[in-house]
Amino acid sequence: MQNIKELLDKEIVNRDTKFELSYDKPDPLLVAKRYNDEYISLICALFAYGNAKLIVKFLDSLNFSLLEQSEDKIAKELKNYYYRFQKPQDVIDIFITIKRLKDIDSIENILYSGYKRNNSLIDGLNSLISTIRDLHTSNTHGFNFFFLKPAKKIVGAGTYKRYFMYFRWMVREDNLDMGLWSKIDKKDLIMPLDTHTFNVSKRVGLLEASIELTKKLKEFDNLDPLKYDFALYRLGQEKIL
Repeated sequence: MQNIKELLDKEIVNRDTKFELSYDKPDPLLVAKRYNDEYISLICALFAYGNAKLIVKFLDSLNFSLLEQSEDKIAKELKNYYYRFQKPQDVIDIFITIKRLKDIDSIENILYSGYKRNNSLIDGLNSLISTIRDLHTSNTHGFNFFFLKPAKKIVGAGTYKRYFMYFRWMVREDNLDMGLWSKIDKKDLIMPLDTHTFNVSKRVGLLEASIELTKKLKEFDNLDPLKYDFALYRLGQEKIL
């Protein structure tokens, strides 16, 4: 296990550079960092499923200034936009929902309202999703897949990974992550297990589930276990392991 820690620590140093985010190495964080905004970043994170190159291409096509426009303007401008599970009406409803969210409070404060009770990111996640779902009546597959529903228990590899990735972006701060939030402790973050991270973690002997993998990585760094996330992701994406 010490060899794995040494490998990952080396990868963290090698990957912690602005050059790691480029069109040659596409990642939704490339687009999110351009705006440095928690609302736009949430949209970028929640659209982050599928091929990374296609994700970035779609995000680049979006006019995020629409979040400051009227709902009618949003509907008119996005009527021809779609991405995989999200049809044009879903994309419209997503932008309208985030616009309404901006009028309520910061995402950090909404998350913190649930998190602060037990320093539980799951409780914070539930507060955030519940707030979001109260803002719009849409119940389509595309809308539901995008925002999801409150979590009763997080044990497996997949469903909430896009939110966990987003939380990493917002809480951690280095040459990759933005560190826009101050109320959530980075030691409480949970690993976002995408396919690459899951496969690499399994191959090198780390545990499979998000919670269990996070606990294992806390053995490497108890105060900042998610600093290993991007390194694991790139090791898998680039087929190094």
